[in-house]
Amino acid sequence: MVSATATTLSREQIVPSRARVKLPPWLEIAKPRLIPLLLATTLGGMALSEGWPLPTGRLACTLGGGALAAAAAGVLNCLWEQGLDGRMQRTSGRALPSGRLSVGTAFAIAVALALAAATLLVSGVNCLAASLSLLGLCSYVLLYTVLLKPRTSQNIVIGGVAGAIPPLVGAAAATGHLGLSSWWLFALVMVWTPAHFWALALLLQEDYRSVGIPMLPVVKGSAATARAISVYAAATVLLSLAGIWALPSGGLLYGLLLLPFNGRLLQMAWRLHQAPDDVQRARGLFRWSILYLFGICLLLMLARLPAGEQFSVQGLELLGLAGSGAPAFTLAAPVLVAPF
Repeated sequence: MVSATATTLSREQIVPSRARVKLPPWLEIAKPRLIPLLLATTLGGMALSEGWPLPTGRLACTLGGGALAAAAAGVLNCLWEQGLDGRMQRTSGRALPSGRLSVGTAFAIAVALALAAATLLVSGVNCLAASLSLLGLCSYVLLYTVLLKPRTSQNIVIGGVAGAIPPLVGAAAATGHLGLSSWWLFALVMVWTPAHFWALALLLQEDYRSVGIPMLPVVKGSAATARAISVYAAATVLLSLAGIWALPSGGLLYGLLLLPFNGRLLQMAWRLHQAPDDVQRARGLFRWSILYLFGICLLLMLARLPAGEQFSVQGLELLGLAGSGAPAFTLAAPVLVAPF
């Protein structure tokens, strides 16, 4: 049963004050607040590749093209859902349902953004990166928004593929092909997405219920959703550890720095599992899940710094977990070297 607290949340309680800053209509429909995390995972995909770091020009084109493609997807999403947005308390003030922007103008913006993204990625990066960005756009708009969201409570589990494509774009930009490491980060983002989104859905379940969107809390209730979040959080933690081996170098440093991130994610998921109707715990988990994925990508990049590259998986020999014969390994400082 949904608590009274959950059913009487106002828009101001659900959305932090910084999210209620009014943006120009043309910028609002591009959903710019979603783009930084997509670019972070793009950088993570690059850091997993042998081609890291990228030349400045190619890096700028990749991030610029990715941002433009994500913005185009956001505009198309707003166009498709303008009627739905107008009926939901949280979204009724958006540019299209409120009439602050016309449909024709929004469509022209979407086309311009998509063309600009494709041009920048093809000319400044490569065709594989451009194709993957287009695939991400289509996945978000057609697979998730049009097909899955209004039909199944597992919409975000399958539709999460759209948000998991940026690491592949990053890998394609770095090397021109997709290695196993890039697919690992793709899988990690896929597994991370349900726990992240369902924490938000717990806050918005009455809004979703009012318009008939079958999000998991609407269909199964808060308790079942909290249990599912715990399962996906645990799967995220387990899969995140594979980054130790996915990194070309610096995997041990990544693994060590990852521990507090994983511990906090499990703690918050467990606390929500104990009190699934506690909106403060749901909000806290939602916010932490964002910081968690940013943190993962930051750790991947830190691991590829010259200092981080001294921490390799071979260092696990110190714990007796690997065979002998590996090259020298620097543990913590240049003066502390263990030969093998």
